Amino acid sequence: MVFARFSGRGFLVLLLVILSFSGAQAQKYRTAAGFRYSPNGYGLTVQQKVWEKSTLEGLALADTREVSATVLAERHFPVLGPSLNYYFGAGGHVGNNKDTGTFGGFDAIAGIEYKIAFTPLVISADFKPSVEFNSADWARFPTGLSMRYIIVKEKKRGLFEGILGGDDDKKKSKPKKQQNNGFLKGVFNQ
Repeated sequence: MVFARFSGRGFLVLLLVILSFSGAQAQKYRTAAGFRYSPNGYGLTVQQKVWEKSTLEGLALADTREVSATVLAERHFPVLGPSLNYYFGAGGHVGNNKDTGTFGGFDAIAGIEYKIAFTPLVISADFKPSVEFNSADWARFPTGLSMRYIIVKEKKRGLFEGILGGDDDKKKSKPKKQQNNGFLKGVFNQ
């Protein structure tokens, strides 16, 4: 398998490729789902934006000896506009190992993601260390690659929208209707 040789060097090469792209034409997303690969397993990943710069990510992972489910809260920070972000977060996981039974633990995550211009795809590379309970390993330090398809796009905003107050000023600046008691009805006070 080609991916079986993924190492720290491969992670560095992917990071440099991601940084070489321009982020000028990218769009943001609200919901994205796809696949995750790491040297010790593979699985599904779903990210849902919950606040302006925060997402919840769910991972369902499997390898030859175990399955696990992870939920992570992540905070994103733009690097070169909205298409290139670095992020970090924390969460927890539960799973089942064929040899040792049920296990759980706490996770941290740090990574970088890129929304590929003119496509509905997001790629990311991350480092996800974890502390394990009821497992043969007390800690794990995996890296991973993910590719997600954007299911729900972020609403598009104009180039200058929000710079000088945005939508809130439009709501506040509506003129009040003048009450007319029927006296002096005319062209100027309708």
